[in-house]
Amino acid sequence: MTRLLRHLSLSASRPASGWLTLLLLLAVLVPSACLLWFMRQAMRNEDLAMRQQLMDDLAQARDRLEAYWPGVTRKLDTNLPAPALFAAAVRAGVADSVVCFDASGQVAYPDAGLPRERETELPVAESNPYATNDTQAARALQAQIRSLMAAGKKGEAMAVVTNFLAAPRFAQTSDAQGRRIVPNAELLALEAGGPSPPLREQLRAQLLDGSNAMPAPQRRFLMRRLQELFPQEPPFPTLAAENLAAAYVATGPAHPAATVLRPAALPGVWQIGANNGRLTLLFETGALRKLLGTNFILAPPGQSAGQYAVAAGPTLPGWQIAPSVRQQSLLQTAADAQNAAYRWVGVIALAAVGALALLAVRLIRRQAAVAQLRNDLVANVTHELKTPLASMRLLVDTLLRAPVINQETAREYLQLIARENLRLSRLIDNFLAFSRMERNKQAFDFSPTAPKDIVDAAAAAVRERFHSPECRFEARAAPDLPPVTADAGALVTALLNLLDNAYKYSGDQKEILLRAGAADGGVAFAVQDNGIGLPPRETRRIFRRFYQVDPRMARTGGGCGLGLSIVQFIVKAHHGTVRVESEPGRGSTFTISLPPARPADANAHTV
Repeated sequence: MTRLLRHLSLSASRPASGWLTLLLLLAVLVPSACLLWFMRQAMRNEDLAMRQQLMDDLAQARDRLEAYWPGVTRKLDTNLPAPALFAAAVRAGVADSVVCFDASGQVAYPDAGLPRERETELPVAESNPYATNDTQAARALQAQIRSLMAAGKKGEAMAVVTNFLAAPRFAQTSDAQGRRIVPNAELLALEAGGPSPPLREQLRAQLLDGSNAMPAPQRRFLMRRLQELFPQEPPFPTLAAENLAAAYVATGPAHPAATVLRPAALPGVWQIGANNGRLTLLFETGALRKLLGTNFILAPPGQSAGQYAVAAGPTLPGWQIAPSVRQQSLLQTAADAQNAAYRWVGVIALAAVGALALLAVRLIRRQAAVAQLRNDLVANVTHELKTPLASMRLLVDTLLRAPVINQETAREYLQLIARENLRLSRLIDNFLAFSRMERNKQAFDFSPTAPKDIVDAAAAAVRERFHSPECRFEARAAPDLPPVTADAGALVTALLNLLDNAYKYSGDQKEILLRAGAADGGVAFAVQDNGIGLPPRETRRIFRRFYQVDPRMARTGGGCGLGLSIVQFIVKAHHGTVRVESEPGRGSTFTISLPPARPADANAHTV
């Protein structure tokens, strides 16, 4: 039997839980490291994809910008007169302003001539209003109008403008400086006679008509003066372009610009040629930046455009295209959201792996603990069963070898054999109880039981053993205690284990008290002794299976460290609690607290 138990012990200790734990740790760490690496690579790829998206968008914007320059004037009819071509280009949004050139490369519009905007002297008409020469007749009417204005006859002057000078044959007549006579006369009438909607609209239409070969300085002057007289009227859409073109021409001799964007003589203005030298497009820096819309910015040479900038192309040397802050923010937000999803997936996956690993470690530790318990059980069974059997065999052999058996000696030996037999029975009972606990096969037959009956049964079981001069044992139960729902036999076993511990760990003069009393509406069973006591840190460990505070004393007194764990198991099955109060050298008190029996427990039941 000993050989079989030793074989079982070796078999139970064979699984290397340490190696299994190490392998499990590697099985967790390696996939976790791979997951972290993949997650990092995914986040890096997302950032690269965001940058690549920016680069692709910038390349498309550059292509659109390169295609813009030959396409902006494609719909313009270069056969138009220069003023009409200027007006068409500005209204089409081709550029902030345009300078038109003729076939010889000379400025066609705005012309550089700067005639006087008002004549200080009023020439005398050399012919009457009905002269056959239209120009001479118009000039005579203009002189007449000015004479009437000087004489204070504004009404008559207005009548000449509206009745005579408004004839179609005078529409293209000019004065000696090349200025159109009719628009100037209409302005004089408006200045003298106040608001005249038909006349004002007629003059406004002439100024907006690009086919009207009016000198550019006269057109700009009339536009500015009309806006001053009638500020409530909409501004002229081409006036800013007229002023910019005039300022550009005034900086010096103008020639058709090259087909690459270059700075003009004006600060903050850029020029580029188009239509085979027929046009010079003028752009202000702010307007150039609007060519690409709100998603991109165009940075001029010498200005930093950020880390994602690319060259704007051969047409705009030195310029850079960069995504706007809004566009970068949108793409970065999308990338951050995707990266956050990767992080959450990684965290959840790692948490799941960690939880599963923790569960596996707990299972391994539990299996290792079970294996250790089995080892301890086998070792304790081997030792604890061997000791009383050896003692009884020695006593029997002694009696058998004696030639004459003394009656007094025989009785003493029989009493020792009976004690060892009782000890052996108690050990076997504890081992069987432990086995049932491990397999969850312990059955309890609960029924309402009087606490006094339990105390009396436990006292009767130990009375003969405790009946000695060196032991003073007392058992008492308070009167009128409520019944408890209990398995009487199991509860007696728990009290016997406590009484057995009190006997073993008390000194030569033992004082043991078993009592039952009321506590918190229930019943409390207490076993008190005057033994060696327990250190405070040991009061929580003593209920563990096979745990012994001092194994040497346990071997001397007998026991395998199962008694208190069995007590705790039985008490928990009764929905009660067990606690210990102890001080080293002053003994211990173990208290079992049980709830009172409920009316529903009147009928016995088994679990």
